[in-house]
Amino acid sequence: MSETNRGVALGAGAFLLWGFAALYWPFLSASSEPTEVLAHRMVWALLAMCVFLFLARRGWSWLPQVLRTPRQLLPVAAAAVLISVNWWGFIYSVSITQTLQASLAYFINPLMTVCLGVLFFSERLRTAQWVAVGLGVAAVGVMTVAYGSTPWLSLLMASSFAAYGAVKKYVSLDGMQSLTVETLVMFLPALGFVVYLEATGAGTTFSVSPAHTALLVGGGFVTALPLLLFGLAARKVPLSVIGMLQFIAPTMMFLIGWLLQGEEMPLSRWIGFLFVWLAVCVFAYDQIRSSRARSAAARTEAALAAGEPAPTGPTDPRA
Repeated sequence: MSETNRGVALGAGAFLLWGFAALYWPFLSASSEPTEVLAHRMVWALLAMCVFLFLARRGWSWLPQVLRTPRQLLPVAAAAVLISVNWWGFIYSVSITQTLQASLAYFINPLMTVCLGVLFFSERLRTAQWVAVGLGVAAVGVMTVAYGSTPWLSLLMASSFAAYGAVKKYVSLDGMQSLTVETLVMFLPALGFVVYLEATGAGTTFSVSPAHTALLVGGGFVTALPLLLFGLAARKVPLSVIGMLQFIAPTMMFLIGWLLQGEEMPLSRWIGFLFVWLAVCVFAYDQIRSSRARSAAARTEAALAAGEPAPTGPTDPRA
């Protein structure tokens, strides 16, 4: 199997696991508070990262330097806060059978990311990207009518994950190191909350069943494994391919919410999702077209550097 094919397989695996996660968290419904599930997810995610670091034989020699360097630690801490908000929104939405809101969130997340690029990184949008953003805004408007209120859970998840990606631009660590420090930042507050719940009798760590306890612990691995697969895939395939693969997860969430969990899909919601899917198609088309243009420009530059005739075809990556 080639490196590219291996990267596609790893990326597809990551997004499939994220999609199936919509089925995992409802099994923890015995925990009356999604915040308890979130706290356990933070605690056991650190255990999962310790296991993965051990298996990868990465060691811990790099960690003290990170903890002593605010310039390295602060962006990771900010990323930890943002991903915690995202995790809470996802756990809460699927626990109250609002999986379609989670699906909507991850469909519009790329559009949120594009908007953050414009607002904070002075990026310019191509015409097709503006069209996609406009369709996304229209989708949120239609969904507001369909739900009878603004889909705040979707917007919370989409914006927090987009902001997480933006903050990660300032993180100098590799994917495994960054995720380890993120879970380490979360660990003590989360562990303190779990201990508080158990001390007050409100916790469910050991009071429900061994299966419930195992599911709480397993949540750490459900959290960490797809993130690691995603990190490996991102090193092997172009971002345009990752951009296409990322729609696997929200598609699965949509099917789970609609077909398995029986969420209602009146005409107004279908129209809203139609706008979303149109935005996704426009966005995907633009990503593929831009990627091909950049590849053509690179081939032209390489040919000119070698003194060969430049190949014909589009070379402007903003075409």
